[in-house]
Amino acid sequence: MIPVTNRISLDESEIEETFVRASGPGGQNVNKVSSAVQLRFDARRSPSLPDDVSVRLQKLAGGRLTQDGVIIITAQTHRSQERNRAEALAKLVEMIREAAKPPPKRRPTKPTKGSKERRLESKGKRSETKKLRSERPE
Repeated sequence: MIPVTNRISLDESEIEETFVRASGPGGQNVNKVSSAVQLRFDARRSPSLPDDVSVRLQKLAGGRLTQDGVIIITAQTHRSQERNRAEALAKLVEMIREAAKPPPKRRPTKPTKGSKERRLESKGKRSETKKLRSERPE
């Protein structure tokens, strides 16, 4: 089990990793070794995530989310496969932690007294300007 928050932990079987050739650092090694990691996590069907967290996670994923609800995270900044695996997993865990935070409640605000007065003053000026335009001397 991978701990994410106090309430949420992921089962390792829910995460699928594939290794591909990286385009980053590695010298000649880069042409021989598949050090980049592509991590796949099914956010829509995961039994570990509560529904509200799953929905927020899918919104947070943006372009990393497929139409099937699978999040794909790629890591290829390091030379070693192990460090790339750790980085991809850390990205996923951080994304889930962010989604686990409930959005703040919206508190409706009222316009201040000063802003009301400024609005009415500008309306009055505009009204006066238009009145002066319509009056024609005969």
